[in-house]
Amino acid sequence: MSNTDLPLESVPLSLYVHLPWCARKCPYCDFNSHAARGVIPEREYVDALIRDLEFELSDAGESRPLRSIFFGGGTPSLFSGAAIGRVLDAVAARLKFANDIEITLEANPGTADAANFRGYRAAGVNRMSIGVQSFDPAHLAALGRIHSGDEARRAFAMARDAGFDNLNLDLMFALPQQTQVQALADLHGALALQPEHLSWYHLTLEPNTEFAARPPAVPDADTAADMHDAGCALLADAGFAHYETSAFARPGLQSRHNLNYWRFGDYLGIGAGAHAKRTAGKDLRIERRARHKHPRTYMETAGTAEAIQERRVLAQDELPFEFCMNALRLHDGFIAEQFESRTGAPFSALSPMLAQALRLGLVEPPATDAVRPTEAGRRYQNRLFELFL
Repeated sequence: MSNTDLPLESVPLSLYVHLPWCARKCPYCDFNSHAARGVIPEREYVDALIRDLEFELSDAGESRPLRSIFFGGGTPSLFSGAAIGRVLDAVAARLKFANDIEITLEANPGTADAANFRGYRAAGVNRMSIGVQSFDPAHLAALGRIHSGDEARRAFAMARDAGFDNLNLDLMFALPQQTQVQALADLHGALALQPEHLSWYHLTLEPNTEFAARPPAVPDADTAADMHDAGCALLADAGFAHYETSAFARPGLQSRHNLNYWRFGDYLGIGAGAHAKRTAGKDLRIERRARHKHPRTYMETAGTAEAIQERRVLAQDELPFEFCMNALRLHDGFIAEQFESRTGAPFSALSPMLAQALRLGLVEPPATDAVRPTEAGRRYQNRLFELFL
């Protein structure tokens, strides 16, 4: 199969909306987030998002329905329910929604507001992701979080009261000075709330962050691996399926939006610093775009080509790595048809890399046309991904 044979309708479509402001920048965060100084220009920013969406759709009509929408940040819960409603109304006027569309909004317990939560639900948001990170006061302080454990529990209850029946909690482990007992205590605290989904991330000291400049004392690799293994066992016993590197869900409640990323689907991206991947043009090329990161620059240029800071069309020889570094994060991996329908390249393009991965014990023997990482492949992901470069 070549790119010109790729049926566009077979590639799912999502939308990512970036809301860049936070109450305070966390020292570990390398996302495009900016500490709010004064009142957030909510109306002006929503106007820019709508112009940006119109521009994104102006070069080619889009007949595919949206499978998911994700409001990320920054801290989207700094925005009012009315503002989120304006965005969703504008999107619905320009794009079809799948009947079972998943619409997620990230919330910080430190900015939780019951009226806003009700407003998000009334606007059509049907899934919320609450950034807890830890329930322990010392660890929350070390991470620069603006909320307490009790505030996290109240935010969760607030979301339930607002009508949300699909809730994710974000947690981190291998925190500064954290023990395994403390890491598992955070998981027990999360499980007590009975969420539908848990994201449990290993804290990493990312470049260009405060933690990178002044590294805290964090658990060594062996201790962190022990924490991870014990936590995975605890979550499995609680009925959560470990379906992606850092994602755990009750049956049928995996994050559809993130699954679309990992399965190399298409996604529009609007907002300051938002990234997009789109299969477009008569030759059905795969293009990646990124918007200007600074909110003011973004708002001034949204709706024009100047808002796009980076644009790159993927070369044919990049497709194996681009696809596999996403799909092999999934415990179930992928099947040949998914690779071909998402990339337009023949499955045979992966043969040399898969043969090497099999020799190294990083993928399971191919009983069918499925490619699944082994336990070693999941543990040493970077080694596995490098084979596809």
